[in-house]
Amino acid sequence: MKRLFAVLVISCLVVLGVGSLTGCQQTSDKLIVAMELAYPPFETKDDAGNPAGVSVDFVKALGAYLGREVEIVNTAWDGLIPSLQTGKAHIVVSSMTITEARRQEVDFSDPYANSLLAILANKDSGIAGIDDLNQPGKKVAVKTGSTGHLYALDNLKNAEVIVLADESACVVEVAQGKADGFLYDQLTIYRNNQNHPDTTVAVYIPFQDVEPWGVAVKKGDTGLLDDINLFIKKYTAEGGFDALTDKHLKEEKKAFTELGFQWFFDLNH
Repeated sequence: MKRLFAVLVISCLVVLGVGSLTGCQQTSDKLIVAMELAYPPFETKDDAGNPAGVSVDFVKALGAYLGREVEIVNTAWDGLIPSLQTGKAHIVVSSMTITEARRQEVDFSDPYANSLLAILANKDSGIAGIDDLNQPGKKVAVKTGSTGHLYALDNLKNAEVIVLADESACVVEVAQGKADGFLYDQLTIYRNNQNHPDTTVAVYIPFQDVEPWGVAVKKGDTGLLDDINLFIKKYTAEGGFDALTDKHLKEEKKAFTELGFQWFFDLNH
């Protein structure tokens, strides 16, 4: 009986062990997505504190396509790429511009959106173009690590660059007259100008090349990257980005059309 009991115990432990391994595999099979939930309407939180927005819906559709449960991890901007490098996330979807410097650290999918920089200027600043901002005594607010930040460092040598942690802080600086302008993408500038019409103006004059957004993966993760690229093509062809626009960005799309701007998702994949 003792021997039979011992065999039964060992058998149970083996079963439990297999069960535990299976559980680990199921957990690791989740698609872990690093995303900074501080950029509405793309990456934000709903009233209950859950991830919401354009990018959230996009990655949920990607997860369904891959047959993997999606887990979104709210990550500070400067921690997004390290989260891939350290294996804490499988992908980054956070309105991230594809740049050559970032390509040295991660691999990118095909672009799924295009963006251009614009200026949110204080109404009393006299800023009508990028050259007006590149003057001694002018102050330009930028979000740390953003392409606006990089552009300012490379091209606004005469202005004082104020580096802040997030978009909202940059907007406040401009609205309160502590900075003359804030460099960020056109859509963000449009929305913040709508929110602060009495203290700001939006300056949309193009002054740089189009900035494509992509999904970032760990260097060398070609299998996942190939699957993402196939998904982007399928999602585009089936009107996925049109549905996201109708749900989250209908007013902005109308305004962009009136301004003669290319829409974010008007791409040929």
